[in-house]
Amino acid sequence: MTVAQAVVEYLSKQYTVDNVGGVDYRERLIPGTFGIFGHGNVAGVGQALKQYQQQDPSLMPYYQGRNEQAQVHQAVGYARHTRRRQTFAISTSIGPGSSNLLTGAALATTNRLPVLLLPSDTFATRVADPVLQQLEQPYAYDLTVNDAFRPLSKFFDRVSRPEQLFSAFHHGLRVLTDPAETGAVTISLPQDVQAEALDVPEEFLAEREWRIRRPEAEDDDIARAAAAIRAAKRPLVIAGGGVLYAYANDELAKFAELTGIPVGNTQAGVGVLPWDHKHSLGAIGSTGTTAANAIAAEADLIIGIGTRYEDFTTASRTAFQNPDVTFININVAPLDAYKHGTSLPIVADARKALVKLNAALGGYRTGADLAEKVAAEKKRWDATVDQAFDTRYTPLPAQNEIIGATNRAMEAADVVICAAGSLPGDLHKMWRVRDPFGYHVEYAYSCMGYEIPGGLGVKRAVLAEAARATAAGGDRADVRDVVVMVGDGSYLMMHTELVTAVAERIKLIVVLIQNHGYASIGSLSESLGSQRFGTRYRALDEEQHSFDTGETLPVDLALNAESLGVKVIRIEPGEKVIAELEQAIRDAKAAPEGSGPILIHVESDPLLDAPSSESWWDVPVAQVSELDSTTQAYGAYADHKSRQRKLLG
Repeated sequence: MTVAQAVVEYLSKQYTVDNVGGVDYRERLIPGTFGIFGHGNVAGVGQALKQYQQQDPSLMPYYQGRNEQAQVHQAVGYARHTRRRQTFAISTSIGPGSSNLLTGAALATTNRLPVLLLPSDTFATRVADPVLQQLEQPYAYDLTVNDAFRPLSKFFDRVSRPEQLFSAFHHGLRVLTDPAETGAVTISLPQDVQAEALDVPEEFLAEREWRIRRPEAEDDDIARAAAAIRAAKRPLVIAGGGVLYAYANDELAKFAELTGIPVGNTQAGVGVLPWDHKHSLGAIGSTGTTAANAIAAEADLIIGIGTRYEDFTTASRTAFQNPDVTFININVAPLDAYKHGTSLPIVADARKALVKLNAALGGYRTGADLAEKVAAEKKRWDATVDQAFDTRYTPLPAQNEIIGATNRAMEAADVVICAAGSLPGDLHKMWRVRDPFGYHVEYAYSCMGYEIPGGLGVKRAVLAEAARATAAGGDRADVRDVVVMVGDGSYLMMHTELVTAVAERIKLIVVLIQNHGYASIGSLSESLGSQRFGTRYRALDEEQHSFDTGETLPVDLALNAESLGVKVIRIEPGEKVIAELEQAIRDAKAAPEGSGPILIHVESDPLLDAPSSESWWDVPVAQVSELDSTTQAYGAYADHKSRQRKLLG
């Protein structure tokens, strides 16, 4: 068989086995392969996929896409919803097809989410040299475009000879299925090697199980952590995505209820507790709630569980103002467990660590004063969100009102998707999550354009989830609806996967918010004294060479979506816009599965801000300027910088 045929058959036989609470879950690691074909993979992986499709369509299903980067986003969305038990492989042609994967690779690695990238490469033999789309560098003639994946991948290899196939994929999948190491795994496949024949050992093509490692916490570490918690007066948990990936929600809830310790969550950690849980403070940090940030400011002990302490989480190291604050960091990845110089790192699976902590803390509970403060701050923030969601009957609604309407129209099990712009911050602080799988915002890379392909990946996982439940139970299982919330800026970056949803008749609901520009960076620019420069979608004023004052562009994104074959619901400006939006989402939800994507178009006023988090994010301001607005902004910036800490705990 050829190298490509061996790759496809090998991937079809790989399974993850995950033990949670004594129960083994066995899933197919690579349920399908995405590919856009060109010279490089058309005679290799493309031929292999076609051959197996004819012999057995279930062996390695092929999925078509419109953009290589978007295919990675689909795989990442799928991987996150399956809690890193499954992902897709992506095959590309050489040159631009391969380099289109680079942004997706960075996104997957930054988010610690698995994806298998199989970019094609130039001839290993150099028999045709240089080939079309080959990059030539005189100082390193063995360098190809695919070497750009090295710093973006958690594992990189190039199969320059057929015999290298076995070790490359064995070690690549080892990294792909390791919670502490996972991210983009890139195996470069030269186009001549893909088509070359070799004898493949039977054991390489046999079924293999990859057991997801969930390391136990050391007893000494748990004892030290328990002692630190008992000594604390104002402890606070910061829960990240690691809690969700470890299926530790129930143990975290038990921990909070036994001890009374409140819980704030990162973007990736939304869903660790329901929004109205007694001990849930909601989002923390720069895009957090005033409740979580008020408690964080006074905390003397931070218990980080499954968080990488991104700068939004720590409010650029200004969130924790208690001079005696210390950290306990529980994380499966040593890189994150040791952050901020903590003296109490616990390198372990979040669920297993919490089980031991719950046993070690029997009888401990925080004081009544902390409970009273938590209740008061939660009540204050809930009232703030109620007011933000309240309809003001203006022709162009605030984004807050749009979020509120979407939240009300969705069911608890439905999934909201977002990634970039002002929406992620507003969703983080205000979205009232009711299900651990109900919130999916890609914010580690905050990649514009992720929303639609990422949402499509989540929907694929949701459909597979329902199919498994139906097969196990006999009755037809309910299918979660997936609702993408996206601004016009991100929509214009990458909306082409709507065509993929049309082709496969996948019901994906998209709420497209038209605000005629980059609302998030516009607001940030204004706060930094740059007067929303370059953030409006306007016609060019040639005299000033400015895009800030011209006429609004006559762009009709609803018509654009219709031209792609998408069913579109237009919400016209007016006093009933929010009620009509809410009803449109309910109508879209009522559409049957298999009816294709539905896009709801609504305009908003980008100048109406969300409630303040009473927090900060460090974005430098020009120290000297001839603009008064910049000079004033620098004064505020310097004041915040004075409160920034090293946070060595």
